Amino acid sequence: MNEKVVVVTGASSGFGKLTVLELARRGHTVVATMRDAAGRNAKVRSELIDTAKAEGHVLQVLEMDVADEASVNSTIEQVVKQHGKIDALINNAGIMPVGITEAYTVADVERLFTVNFFGAIRADRAVLPHMRAAGSGLLVHVTSLMGRVIFPFFGTYCASKFALEALAETYRYELKGFGIDSVIVEPGPFPSNLISSSPEPSDQAVLASYGDIAAIPGQIKANSNNGHDEANPPRPQRVADAIAQLVEATERRPLRTVVMPEGMDFGVQSLNEAVSPIQNGMLTSFGMASML
Repeated sequence: MNEKVVVVTGASSGFGKLTVLELARRGHTVVATMRDAAGRNAKVRSELIDTAKAEGHVLQVLEMDVADEASVNSTIEQVVKQHGKIDALINNAGIMPVGITEAYTVADVERLFTVNFFGAIRADRAVLPHMRAAGSGLLVHVTSLMGRVIFPFFGTYCASKFALEALAETYRYELKGFGIDSVIVEPGPFPSNLISSSPEPSDQAVLASYGDIAAIPGQIKANSNNGHDEANPPRPQRVADAIAQLVEATERRPLRTVVMPEGMDFGVQSLNEAVSPIQNGMLTSFGMASML
């Protein structure tokens, strides 16, 4: 197996944390990035390094805030200077607002997109010159089933993930000629801290005007980890495994990889399969079949 240099954003928790550990176990050179690595995430930083070390692997943790372009550019340059290349970038950093959509102000939504969408743009743009020069590379964009289907009260989150899907798919076509893959991983409703740490909407007047409906998002948060089979709980490690398999693939990777908890099927795979020939046919009709 060819060892890869892999950068993962949002590695302090959830899928990001599981992914960096899985990639390290597989012998890759892993750079886990996160905000406030020397402060509030110092414990997580030490845990990641110590866990990898105990298993006989090396894992590097660097400070990087995807909401800050200077931070992204500086960290990516540091990785390239130290390791000589970046083979894969895992765009995993994200936040999940759950609330009355109208009550999220423009400033609220801008803060969301700064991380979920523009964060990926910053990281992609930082690594792509190096990948194009090398003639190879992989961009993995972790979206969600809510990047394909809509759930009430997740409107701003869905919007950010729909946007990320569009960006990732466009890169897929434009970067093929450089030997670079851009792919999407669409996780289902695995337990995580995303809902529990959901940013609240700022417009209290709008919230008040929604009456009883305004209480529904709180009920969603309170019950976010219910409804799963206790005897067979969801395994978010499946997402980390899927990402690792994409990193290690030797041929052109599928555009979309759906990862659902066992026993769940929200029809996302069927939706992807239905849309694919339409998208491919459109590009073909415009003389762009070579980009597929």
